[in-house]
Amino acid sequence: MFEGVVQELIDELGRLPGVGPKSAQRIAFYLLQSEDDQAKKLAQVLLEVKDRVKFCEICGNVTEDPTCSICRDARRNQTLICVVEESKDVQAIERTREFRGLYHVLGGAISPIDGVGPDQLRIKELMTRLSNPEIQEVIIATDPNLEGEATATYLTRMLSTLGVTVSRLASGLPVGGDLEYADEVTLGRAFAGRTRSN
Repeated sequence: MFEGVVQELIDELGRLPGVGPKSAQRIAFYLLQSEDDQAKKLAQVLLEVKDRVKFCEICGNVTEDPTCSICRDARRNQTLICVVEESKDVQAIERTREFRGLYHVLGGAISPIDGVGPDQLRIKELMTRLSNPEIQEVIIATDPNLEGEATATYLTRMLSTLGVTVSRLASGLPVGGDLEYADEVTLGRAFAGRTRSN
């Protein structure tokens, strides 16, 4: 254990997701050995992000403006909404260039163990958006894990009474993967979502 501010830095870095104690220590010592300008720039950017970045008033995506560039883009298909857990999921889908509709960011997934229920997510805002008769389909694109599945099931039940088409992203085996390494859930979803060959 180090003394004073060095240990405080390691502790704070260790609170970041995916950063364990050893990684936190490596990052801390990298920062200590870097040029003053580099550390100051990092500190400045962190403060600017906290000060300037907010969540889109419509979809909940990160933006520096009241509404994000996707919601402002009139060329997007206004009849489709893709529901995702986090803003990083929006970026992942955008990289595919396959989806040209709108998004709705929930801000997480239902996880009773972590104390996250439907009321902590942006589900009310989604229901408000769906009062627009233009919306024809909601694509649920939550993570294929226990929390994502619970969230998708909850949303499917809620949305089934609204008269909009509700669909889920296809899931199953990755291209280039081996069957022996697939877990039971992935393999089961692959069987359930199988398609006919002509």
